Amino acid sequence: MNLITFQIPEQITSKQSDLTLAKEMIKAWRSDGIFQVALSETQNHKTQDSFATSREFFAQPLEKKSKLISDLNYAGYIASGEEVTDGKADYSEIFTVCKDLSLDDPRVQAKWPCHGPVPWPNQKYQQTMTAFTDELGSIGDKLLKLLALGLGLQDINTFSNLTQDGWHHMRVLRFPSQSAKKSSRGIGAHTDYGLLVIAVQDDVGGLYVRPPVAGEKRNRNWLPDESSAGMYQDEEPWTFVKPVPKVVTVFPGDLLQFMTNGYLLSTPHKVKLHPNRERFALAYFHEPNFNSCIYPLSNVSREEYIHYGTHFTNMFMRCYPERVTTKRIVDENRQSVLTRIKLDKALRDHPAKLTINT
Repeated sequence: MNLITFQIPEQITSKQSDLTLAKEMIKAWRSDGIFQVALSETQNHKTQDSFATSREFFAQPLEKKSKLISDLNYAGYIASGEEVTDGKADYSEIFTVCKDLSLDDPRVQAKWPCHGPVPWPNQKYQQTMTAFTDELGSIGDKLLKLLALGLGLQDINTFSNLTQDGWHHMRVLRFPSQSAKKSSRGIGAHTDYGLLVIAVQDDVGGLYVRPPVAGEKRNRNWLPDESSAGMYQDEEPWTFVKPVPKVVTVFPGDLLQFMTNGYLLSTPHKVKLHPNRERFALAYFHEPNFNSCIYPLSNVSREEYIHYGTHFTNMFMRCYPERVTTKRIVDENRQSVLTRIKLDKALRDHPAKLTINT
């Protein structure tokens, strides 16, 4: 199946052409679970630079890569088999780019979990990945404004206001060939925990997404007893996302499912290894502020909400139970910091009543 590809304008307003685009975008998500956004020449150049730099990094010896790990945040190198989905090891090799905070940042000093500097391998890698994530962040802001417009919200900045100083991060991924691992599993079926996912893959292919299925239950992945990991792993339908040059793919995460009460569903996806070729991909997550509280759009009660920082920390601890970062969070009881900051934030917030206009 060929995915719908959209051209995103430089500025988003409430004019009719933007409203039409927004409605078509939401329609594509509700039918296919995913769509594509065309890249400009400048954006594509930064994308190709990121792929080239990724290949250089992953080609280094394991001993050198494995030293690039932070015990303050989840940035840095993740070896093949370290990440766990549905209790099973995934074979992706990853470098995670998180918000890069100096050791003298007040939040780092206060021992907020997941806060600290990125263990960059070199300056070139840092500059290339920072330029690329900034570019995707610009796309993310526009998409969130279109989403608010398409849902009929009074303020087109409803979502983008949440992402001011957002906890944006990216996973730089390398997948070995199936012949190297004697398995077809790259990453098991799952949904992503955040707001908006913007991803790009090379020409090898291997990404599959599950479109919305009428009447099908989708777990609320943000709840501890309803993980989406492994759901429908071997049950059709799954759509192969054909590699297309000069585009990024975009799909909703768990927080959009929560905020829209299931009107938009978080898209399950998985990766299969190629029989004899390695594969590279870049997955960017356009996220709320770490200390933001996320509420359902149609609910004025403050009783039901997700504190993003707590949600992010819980999801990463679930995926990396043995990582040094997880152990430090537990050993130093850094989750108690989350309890304090989210209570203070929730008491100060008062969400306005919003109604989705479908």
